[in-house]
Amino acid sequence: MLHLPFPLVSRLPDVGTTIFTTMSRLAQECGAINLSQGFPDFSADDALFERVAHWMRSGHNQYAPMAGVAALRDAIAAKVSGLYGADYDPEHEITVTAGATQALFTAVAALVHPGDEVIVFEPVYDSYVPAIQLQGGVVRRARLSAPNYRPDWDAVRQLVSPRTRMIMINTPHNPSGSVWTASDLQALAALTRDTGIVVVADEVYEHIVFDGVRHESAALYPELAARSVIVSSFGKTFHVTGWKVGYVLAPRALMAEFRKVHQFNVFTVNTPVQLALADYMEDPARYGGLAAFYQAKRDFFREGLAGTGFELLPCAGTYFQTVRYGAISDVADVDFVDWLTRRVGVAAIPLSAFFGDARDEKVIRFCFAKRDETLLAAFERLQRFC
Repeated sequence: MLHLPFPLVSRLPDVGTTIFTTMSRLAQECGAINLSQGFPDFSADDALFERVAHWMRSGHNQYAPMAGVAALRDAIAAKVSGLYGADYDPEHEITVTAGATQALFTAVAALVHPGDEVIVFEPVYDSYVPAIQLQGGVVRRARLSAPNYRPDWDAVRQLVSPRTRMIMINTPHNPSGSVWTASDLQALAALTRDTGIVVVADEVYEHIVFDGVRHESAALYPELAARSVIVSSFGKTFHVTGWKVGYVLAPRALMAEFRKVHQFNVFTVNTPVQLALADYMEDPARYGGLAAFYQAKRDFFREGLAGTGFELLPCAGTYFQTVRYGAISDVADVDFVDWLTRRVGVAAIPLSAFFGDARDEKVIRFCFAKRDETLLAAFERLQRFC
């Protein structure tokens, strides 16, 4: 084994392998049912695959424009206008990205300077904080607490300072499954009014909101939209997380800065997939029916856990269900999911992984974006041991 002939100083000394990679690897090693990492185990529509093959065979296999294929940006603009009444210029205000994580990283890299403060809401998706730290930003954490994981706007207001450059929000929220309300977006608009604060709105689960509730996009609020970088994901919407294609909406001045970074850390995204997505989006029902599809899975999953010792927490959106396990065990959540994977044969995610201080509320997260037969097999194991 070769050894470095000099000391290496890490840019991320406190970061190891993500919990998603760790739990998926453990699930595979143990032959466990993987309800940890957030991806479906069912396929997308064949019609989408056919459009990808069509564009590949038609010779569209070279670089797309840096900002994305024009037809896809036009389709995104039409969707956003129809859903939220917001008009984004496809030429200057929409960019196609290599998934949502790249979009989030690029937004932070483009807009956060060393010493700038960025407010995040924890439990926080694990890519936010490293992106901030790599730019020399300072993380400020607002806490969302079980069982409802609602923002406390008085507490958030106390975090705002003259150094606050950005607030990163996520609704519908991963990992908790909570959904922000109109009053939350209005509070955010009031909080940022007359400031230089940029909002990064992670809305990748925008189409997965339950019980007739409307997704409150930042695009719905002109005052917020004027200072927001909004991120969404085709992978989450069309069951193709491995394609890693997303997009960003932002006013022209913010998008110009975003693209300065985007052109060097990705440049552009898979051409035939972009063209296929543009074709596929011509029918709004292909994303409009997603809420009902996943609500049925949520209800099925909750019914399947009803005979266990898990306490089901509210799930208003996303394809994640959080549960308390205190009636089953008093061990730490990381130890509980290890036992659950090795002994029970079902993998989950400990919520302490989403807190900067590893706060343990005895809550874990399951992903229910799975075939019914997968979920039934998980129920059988969980009902036997839990």
